[in-house]
Amino acid sequence: MSRRLLSRRLREAWWWMLDYAYAVTGQTRASLSRARPVDFHSGAGAPIVIIPGVYESWQFMRPLIQILHDHGHPVHVVAALGRNRRSLTDAAATVAAHLERENLNDVIIVAHSKGGLIGKQLMTTVDPEHRVTAMTAISAPFAGSRYARYLMVPSIRAFAPTNAALHDLGLDDRVNHRIVSIYGVFDPHIPEGSELLGARNIQLSVGGHFRILGDPSTVRAVLNAVTDAATPVV
Repeated sequence: MSRRLLSRRLREAWWWMLDYAYAVTGQTRASLSRARPVDFHSGAGAPIVIIPGVYESWQFMRPLIQILHDHGHPVHVVAALGRNRRSLTDAAATVAAHLERENLNDVIIVAHSKGGLIGKQLMTTVDPEHRVTAMTAISAPFAGSRYARYLMVPSIRAFAPTNAALHDLGLDDRVNHRIVSIYGVFDPHIPEGSELLGARNIQLSVGGHFRILGDPSTVRAVLNAVTDAATPVV
């Protein structure tokens, strides 16, 4: 093994460790959080809807939610998603029902991982009134993950590239131009990466699937993407 390859492997192993440390810390923080969805509804900016990843409650993304809210955006979460283990179709329908019930329009989705797939499913199939303007997705497995096929848990196996629903969603590129995909240089869960053809793709010098959520460069990229999506084209 060359010195350069060894250095890369060691760097990736370090990122992997940091990633799981962030995930454990984030899940612990989420379980202890006393924040309520209504706490983030105020603001004069464009409305944001948060869609977390699989096995993530909305509280897992609370640090980013707080930042978006501090920048003047009313931020909404879909508590009915729970730990986000539903199929893409069911989850998208749940989000759509929430948008209708709360009468939310001109919405910008900010999503993590599976949340990006749910957001795209919503934008392509179950948003007939076009309530969603755009989406910013972080570490979304738009092309799936080859690792998923080796796991027996249905909610994870659904990310296998051969999954019919995921494959069909990937072929549908009608809304890709309304999506910003943000991802790092190394993702231990998505070796295929998160680049989405036709979208605005932003690769950051960050390693990890979870810890990217808390990186300052990610926060800046999300805020910029949200601002761009909320600015009318003259």
